[in-house]
Amino acid sequence: MKNNSRNIDTQVVDDFGREWSKFDQNNVSTSELGNIFNNYFSIFPWDKLPENAQGFDLGCGSGRWAQFVAPKIGQLHCIEPSSEAIQVSKKKLSKFNNCIFHQNGVDDLPLENNSMDFGYSLGVLHHIPDTAKGIKSCVQKLKPGAPLLLYLYYAFDNKPFWYRFLWKASNLARLIVCRLPYSIKYLISQILAVFIYFPLARLAHVANTLGINTGNFPLTGYSDKSFYTMRTDALDRFGTRLEQRFTKPEITEMMHAAGLQDIVFNKEIPYWCAVGFKSHPRQTLHH
Repeated sequence: MKNNSRNIDTQVVDDFGREWSKFDQNNVSTSELGNIFNNYFSIFPWDKLPENAQGFDLGCGSGRWAQFVAPKIGQLHCIEPSSEAIQVSKKKLSKFNNCIFHQNGVDDLPLENNSMDFGYSLGVLHHIPDTAKGIKSCVQKLKPGAPLLLYLYYAFDNKPFWYRFLWKASNLARLIVCRLPYSIKYLISQILAVFIYFPLARLAHVANTLGINTGNFPLTGYSDKSFYTMRTDALDRFGTRLEQRFTKPEITEMMHAAGLQDIVFNKEIPYWCAVGFKSHPRQTLHH
């Protein structure tokens, strides 16, 4: 059930805690995780960060992205509401002395307003009741001019009708599976990984090697991913009760409303990954 007094869904938090305890990402090669990280951060303005920049990772999960960010900056605040997940991230990031861990949600960020040089939240804010409010909470913590990198589930607004129809069919299955006891939905998600994710991903891989355009091929984003990643994402996709999806214009509007400007979207997978910069006070009236 949702806790309506806060911008958080406690059942979703519990489910992700179990997910990251089960899939701590230690079995994924550094090169594969590095490639995925580069896809997310391809539009991130590293060159505009100050020396020894201080920033935050909202919803750090297993710490899989923080391990690539920490060596590049001065201090990283790893924020995660799940007690199980934060233990996984602490273990993964134990070799870094510039990571500070906070067990908090987006509506309870333990940071001073206007204090952060950057922030990012990847695959998190579509799993809370009020995504727009969550983005605003993040932007409040940024210094004027600081970047925020976001990845939100997209509404397939760049895909043909039949693709969106297939997604709606899969979503009906998700709405059933996600409400089952955890052990059962875990089992179903792994069956889906074996019989749907893996065959389609490998078919896309073969098509890519033959020079066939797979841009609208279902699950083509997994054509170069390991089976472990497919298993993780199948549980993520079908085991999560609260999921919201947004079009590119909707994401743009939420980011503008939160006080971000100069928004840039990734032109490749993952859609929609976007970065925006916090407006200076006198500029906010333009949005």
